[in-house]
Amino acid sequence: MTRVNKENAADFLQQFPIFQDLSPEELKQVEEIAISRSINKKTVIFSEGSEKEAVFFIRTGIVKAYKTDENGHEQIVSFLKTGDMFPHTGFFNAHPYPATAVAITPSSLLAIPVRHFERLMLSTPSIAIKIMRVLGDKIRELQDKLQVLSGQDVRNRVLSFLLMLAEQHGQEQEDKIIINLPMTHQEFANSIGTTRETANRLLNQLAKDELLEVDRSRIIIHNLQALKEQRDA
Repeated sequence: MTRVNKENAADFLQQFPIFQDLSPEELKQVEEIAISRSINKKTVIFSEGSEKEAVFFIRTGIVKAYKTDENGHEQIVSFLKTGDMFPHTGFFNAHPYPATAVAITPSSLLAIPVRHFERLMLSTPSIAIKIMRVLGDKIRELQDKLQVLSGQDVRNRVLSFLLMLAEQHGQEQEDKIIINLPMTHQEFANSIGTTRETANRLLNQLAKDELLEVDRSRIIIHNLQALKEQRDA
């Protein structure tokens, strides 16, 4: 691990809502404890249940976060991209890592050690107050999303997940939305809490209706509005 170029770190950290209210002086204090990490594809960044040592911020790359049930099956929590932090509440509890995080593309991360950050907040309470306000808003947002998804049938969960991927990872090209995300059908199914067979059947039907195309490395949405209308029907 190497120390981050401070000028680049300042610009990068200011993009995150968690740091948006910090003054230049407060942000400089956060920079001083920041560490840069380069992660190879398929490298585990941390494992579920291990001691929480740092919170990570993605400069480039894609990271998969997942939990493992008692039968060894993956339950995908999220796909994280450039500009995301994980775990979200990592600075504010002493619990182990809640999920396993693995890089699914070569990734560049910024790590902030939890213990160093705790000492910083104790010495500068204004930083803690500003960050907790932002995190409270983020938690409410995640709870709202979870409530919406949990109340839907499988088909609507597929549609909602596709729309979420389009919003978070999609790139508009002509009249299409390209989601460059190397995700297997099993990972897709795990993300919405269903079987691979059910997910495949629903995706194949959407492809048959010419609304999208799916392969191992990307999803192409041909008609975003039609997906929204089907979800809201």
